[in-house]
Amino acid sequence: MRSDVSHFNCTIEDGIATVSLDRPDRKNPLTFDSYAELRDWFRDLHYADDVGAVVFAPNGGNFSSGGDVHDIIGPLTKMSMKELLAFTRMTGDLVKAMVSCGTPIIAAVDGVCAGAGAIIAMASDLRIATPAAKTAFLFNRVGLAGCDMGACAILPRIIGQGRAAELLYLGRSMSADEGQAWGFYNQIVAPEDLLSSAQTLARRIADGPGFANMMTKTMLAQEWSMSIDQAIEAEAQAQAICMQGQDFHRAYHAFVAREKPVFEGN
Repeated sequence: MRSDVSHFNCTIEDGIATVSLDRPDRKNPLTFDSYAELRDWFRDLHYADDVGAVVFAPNGGNFSSGGDVHDIIGPLTKMSMKELLAFTRMTGDLVKAMVSCGTPIIAAVDGVCAGAGAIIAMASDLRIATPAAKTAFLFNRVGLAGCDMGACAILPRIIGQGRAAELLYLGRSMSADEGQAWGFYNQIVAPEDLLSSAQTLARRIADGPGFANMMTKTMLAQEWSMSIDQAIEAEAQAQAICMQGQDFHRAYHAFVAREKPVFEGN
């Protein structure tokens, strides 16, 4: 998987990719270029088997302030409907790429996490925050609908319909404590422990059965639109496929030998 990107930070080490936005002086806003490059990077990740987990990290004490006021918001006010729809589809494609990339994503949130930044955290599989994290789906506050980049579909599934409605109608900030109580954040850690905690979690995931983790992520996304009967059948097929994998056999033989299994992702 490539790490030579131009519009965000990316390092890949021992099966873990760490990415972050690269404008800390402005609280890491997104631009047209960073949107597109992140979308393409997560699309490529779908075909890579050398990355077992991704950490989406903060930079300079903030996660992301969302779309850049000068580089995105201003130009949007001058666009035609066709151009605007192309833009909103591109931003949605970033979420779709994250959801369908097959690799678990951990958002490590500190400071400002607003607008599209909050969406990136929402689209991740797991979220860790510091007490200073302030998460706001603030589209309503700039005259836009809360239904942006899948928020009305995904956020209620994480925190519940009523709580999601409150955040999307009011555009108010959700504190770290609220986020943990509501199930948005998996844990809250001290600022100095944020990246190491996310990396430790990523390490545990990356050391696990990679193909099976991909299948779990796929099923978590696809079963949103299935009936219970369809979901049970889909999981039966997914599990049967995993049972043919070598990691299943490695786990069995390690258990018999009273050893810890070493998974290889196949």
